[in-house]
Amino acid sequence: MLKIDKMNRIAILGCAGCGKSTLASKLGKKKNIPVLHLDTIYWKANWIEEEKDVFYYKQAKFLENTSWIIDGNYRDTLDLRLKDADTIIYLDYPRRVAIFGIYKRYFQYRNKQRDSIAAGCKEKIDRSFFKWVWNFKKNAKPVIMEKVNEYSKDKNVFIFKNRKELNKFLKDNNI
Repeated sequence: MLKIDKMNRIAILGCAGCGKSTLASKLGKKKNIPVLHLDTIYWKANWIEEEKDVFYYKQAKFLENTSWIIDGNYRDTLDLRLKDADTIIYLDYPRRVAIFGIYKRYFQYRNKQRDSIAAGCKEKIDRSFFKWVWNFKKNAKPVIMEKVNEYSKDKNVFIFKNRKELNKFLKDNNI
């Protein structure tokens, strides 16, 4: 298995609630690499979407770093990240894990600001977000995996089906 010191530009993908941001933060601390949670630049306060060109520009500027970790899917800019990544991590957990994760996060942060979301965005689970998570494997995963496959040549690609696999990877790499 690849050792963590060979990973310098890491894209972390997967459904909401699976732990992308937590993993990104952990890896960032361990490797002393800057982390960008895409939700922090996609959203403005009160869950207002950033203008697409501004979102793209902020991401492109961050990618100028020699090493980075970015978590988030955002299919419109997936090419931007995946072409420069040396490592792609996809958390392909079961739907029940994602649903549990979004509710756990809601109760953990409902009166606090988490660092992986834009300032002024209160933790919420509305009908459209729940539906997006529920249908992620059917609607988003095929597009994401097509892009992962397209960019996988000469890259480290890790697809974890559950937390046990991820935890073994983290343990094997002393994270």
